[in-house]
Amino acid sequence: MGVLIESTTFLTDIGKIRSHNEDNGGIFSTDVGTLAVVADGMGGHSAGDVASRIATEVLEAEWQAVSNELTASEAETFLQNAFKHVNDAIYHYAKEHPECEGMGTTAIAALCTQEYTTVAHVGDSRAYVFDDKQLKQVTHDHSLVAELVRTGQISEEEADHHPRKNVVLRALGTEEQVKIDSYTLQSDLIRVLMICSDGLSNKLKTSELQVEVEREDELSAIAKSLVARANDRGGEDNISIALVRFDREIGE
Repeated sequence: MGVLIESTTFLTDIGKIRSHNEDNGGIFSTDVGTLAVVADGMGGHSAGDVASRIATEVLEAEWQAVSNELTASEAETFLQNAFKHVNDAIYHYAKEHPECEGMGTTAIAALCTQEYTTVAHVGDSRAYVFDDKQLKQVTHDHSLVAELVRTGQISEEEADHHPRKNVVLRALGTEEQVKIDSYTLQSDLIRVLMICSDGLSNKLKTSELQVEVEREDELSAIAKSLVARANDRGGEDNISIALVRFDREIGE
């Protein structure tokens, strides 16, 4: 037997510097499972926020149309196809609206069920999993700096302060084709799943995120505390976070 989803929360914040919020997302629960989404738009006012909104709306609509339970393999296929539909929708919207030319968005979505949790993402928004002992990042950033670290050209410490840290190598809506990464985990190995935009992950180290996520507090309070900590560090970017907590008691 799997585990039950105990609670969820989503929070987005404009930060302390930006004049508008280009992030979007939400948590969408049905009888089939729960879909958590975070999208971080790019392209400036009247563009980045449009792209992230389209991503969220398409993912929600496609999820709401699923009426039967999915296997883990079917969940990966569903998310891969849904992300491609998002890419098409943003790309063609920009073609029809010149003021939105060049817009795009990172996106991460987690499909959570009693048996499995499947994550798909494009860009540098991240997924972390807390297993009751340690918080671990389970996605790999599609960014220039992450690629430089992966190929040994810079260290992780140098990456934290690299001048091109904000350069994303993959995004939804900027090209006709996009490569989407997806992963599936056993839900009974997860206590808390967190997905977030880089407005949070750029400000707090994994160990600092864990201090918050491991607290036995309401998820909404944890999300607010995380956002506050990111803002205390400068809050130069929009900050978005979705949290899903699983009930460990079920199936023991």
